[in-house]
This record gives sequence, C-alpha cells and structure tokens, in this order.
Amino acid sequence: MESVFTYGSPALKFGPGASAEIGHDLSAYGVRRALVVTDPGVAATGHPARVAERIAAYGIETAVFDGVHVEPTDESLRRAAEQARTSGPWDAFVAVGGGSSIDTAKAANLLTTNPGDLMDYVNVPVGGGRSPEHPLKPLVAVPTTTGTGAESTTVCVMDVLALKVKTGISHPRLRPTLAVVDPDLTMSQPAGVTAASGMDILCHALESYTARPYTSFERKRPEQRVPYCGANPISDMWAERAMALLASSFRAAVRDGSDAAARGDMALAATFAGLGFGNAGVHLPHANAYPIAGRVRGFHPDGYPPGEPLVPHGMAVALTAPQAFRFTFEACPERHLRAAELLEPGGERPRDPADHLPAVLTRLMRDVGLPNGLSGVGYTEADVPALVEGAMKQQRLLATAPRAVDEEAAAGVLRRSLENW
Repeated sequence: MESVFTYGSPALKFGPGASAEIGHDLSAYGVRRALVVTDPGVAATGHPARVAERIAAYGIETAVFDGVHVEPTDESLRRAAEQARTSGPWDAFVAVGGGSSIDTAKAANLLTTNPGDLMDYVNVPVGGGRSPEHPLKPLVAVPTTTGTGAESTTVCVMDVLALKVKTGISHPRLRPTLAVVDPDLTMSQPAGVTAASGMDILCHALESYTARPYTSFERKRPEQRVPYCGANPISDMWAERAMALLASSFRAAVRDGSDAAARGDMALAATFAGLGFGNAGVHLPHANAYPIAGRVRGFHPDGYPPGEPLVPHGMAVALTAPQAFRFTFEACPERHLRAAELLEPGGERPRDPADHLPAVLTRLMRDVGLPNGLSGVGYTEADVPALVEGAMKQQRLLATAPRAVDEEAAAGVLRRSLENW
C-alpha cells in the first residue's frame, strides 16, 4: 500500500493591501507584458483596473480582459484563450475575481502555451486527459470571493455544454505561481455570494478531511502521482483550521458584509481549505455538484448578475452535503464527529451520531439562506437518474470518497437531498 504523500502550494501573499504589490511581484519574474483576466461584475468594482494600474507603474505593459463567463463553459474558455492568443503574447496572467476568473486564466494560460484543443486536456472519461507538454507562464491569482480555493489548486472547472456536465482539467502545471489574498477585495461581495462561496470553503475542508487516507491507496510509481493523494497530516491541519475559522465567521460575514474581521477570517479559511483540498482531494458532494450545476433550468440565485439560469458551484456542492456525509459516516465516524464539533462547538448532539454533522450543516445552510435541497433549485425525483449519470462521470473525485459510491448509493444521496429540512 501507499506510504508516500505529496504536497504542493503556490507562493502566498495575504493581508489587506496585498493586491497593491503585484507589480513588484511580477517584476521579480522578469515580466514585461501581463494580461489581467476578470468578469464584468468584478470589473465594475474597479478592482481589476486598479491592479492593472499598479502593475503598469512598474513599467509592465498591461491589458484587461473582462469577458469571463461566470461558471465557465468549454465555449467561454475557448473564447478567452483565443482573445489572449490574438492580443498576446503575454509573459504572465493575473486573474482578479472568483473561481471563474482564476479558472479562465488557467485555461487561457494552458491553451496559449501548449498545442491542442481544450477537450484534449479535460479529465477522462469526458475528455482526453492529456498532460501539458510545455511549462505555463506565471499566473498570479487574486481572489475577490471567499470560497473557491482556485488560487491554491491545480484544477480548472467548466461546464461542457453539449454534454450538460461539469468537469475539469487537473494538472500540477495549472497551479498559480502566486496567490495574492487581499480581504479588502471581498468587502463588496453580496450576501448570497458569500453564502454560496462560504459553503464551498466548508465542503472543501470537510471533503478533504473525510477523504480516503493516502495510505489506503495502492502504491503508485513516481510518474503516476497526482495532486489529489487522499487525506494526509498536512491537509488535515489546514482543514481543521479552516473549519474553526468558519465556525466563528461564516454567519457573521453573511449577516454583515462590512464586518472586516469576519471577512478576513473567511478569506483565511478559504486559503487554508484550498491548501488542504488542493492536495488531499474532494469527493461525493463535489461529484454531485457538477451535474447539479450543469443541468440547471430555471433557477437564478440572489446576489448574482442577472442572466441565464445558474446554480453557483458552492451552492451546488452544499445541496447534497448533509446526505453525502450521512452516507460516508460509517467509513470514519471519529472524523465526522470531530468536524461537527469544530463547526459548532458545544452544539446539540442528536441521538444517532451519524446525524450530528448533517444536522450542523443543515442549521448552517438555513441560517445563511441557502435553498432547502435540490427541490429548491428546481429539481424533482424525475431528474435523479440524469444527475446520477453526471455524478458517476466524476470518477477522479469519487475515487477519493471514503466509501465506494455506485449508482445506487449516488441515487440514494440525491433523492434524500431533494429536501434537507
């Protein structure tokens, strides 16, 4: 069995005002031209323009691409890469925004430095699972939402429109060179976005903490090692600290977006959780989230720009989390109970220990205003087979689940998640 785990992370700069120093950081890499990547909503806050101005002050030519699609698709990523290609070449990319902007910058960086189509690199079985042949350019990730952890990870997530499924690309070369986490940039985040992205932080921490331990896998050859190696002592440390921070800050940040202390703790929790799951991996709630987000019909959440139907990634992950963790409880009861205590110290303990973590999660979801299960975003019993089909395509994630997940198990979790309370 495996006796080796791996750990990787970007360089990190954290604190109020950190985003003003990016020009200095890029100059240290010898960058002459940098493309700032963002979405229209974040561009409207003025943050990307201010970052570009500070970079230009160091004699670095900059341009801003503000065409990022919220919850990226294969089509939107191809468009961004083509725009970067025609306006380039670029020595570096600077992503300013949520996970959508950071993932779009990852894809643009990949496709402008390596040959082939986007789907060549998408994880199997949806895509070809190809590895990049050439090194990527430096990528500085500047999150303006507290949740995705994309600034720490090797993953780029997208909806494949033709297949109505969410999937991704995973390779160590996609990991940002530098993560610049400036809590000041999150102060304008609406309550609905804070709630959804905060649940993403929470599930990153919970899923990495309850993932299969790295010692439960068959031993790999050096060339077989992947970023997601299972729960390990370092990822556990980050996950526990992230959950402790969320316990004291999550509800406060949703209730009062001007609470600077709560915003700072949420940003730190997001960073810690990203450093954890970016090495251990995530499992069942994230596998379920991909088809939930990919097959949405008429739902649109509060706090997000108007437009096409949308289930934000963090919300999609959270909707099946209570039932998913009830299912995984028997694999590692002590970790589920420890997580419940970290999230709600001294909280009420149900008679059945398997209900403890699900009860903590449902109380939190209700308090921050998330929909009551899959029915709250428009899904019915009739949708379960299609959602199961989409979840079972996420074998890269399901392989990390502490219990084996077959179609019957996935269907049970999804059906019980139609209403969580």
